[in-house]
Amino acid sequence: MLFDTKIAVVIRNDLQPWQKLNVASFLTGGVAAAFPECIGDAYEDASGTNYLALIGQPILIYGADAPALSRALDRALTRNVTPAVYTEDMFKTTHDAANREVVKAVVRTDLNLVGIAMRAERKVIDKIVDGLKFHS
Repeated sequence: MLFDTKIAVVIRNDLQPWQKLNVASFLTGGVAAAFPECIGDAYEDASGTNYLALIGQPILIYGADAPALSRALDRALTRNVTPAVYTEDMFKTTHDAANREVVKAVVRTDLNLVGIAMRAERKVIDKIVDGLKFHS
């Protein structure tokens, strides 16, 4: 199935494995919250046990160093794509309101980004992530 949109997550390469998983989880939650139409139907197994719905389209995960991550953010914003962001300072907080406070305290050009995620038309996402490689 070919989708009109793409979901892309860009994560800084130098994070610990647990941090990468944490960042990817929070960022994709942001995409799901902003685009409820990307959520598929709930699941049910053959025994009738119900399970939660998932995002119903592939999520492409890219790796980047800090400059490439900032460049992807700039590319997204210049194309009117609003991304979800995760900064290094957010690893030190314990709740959602504190996360917003640490982002609000820093101007965009000084954000210590560790990840971004976005959903947009396929061609737009391709331009934003141009030059990045899939995360390995």
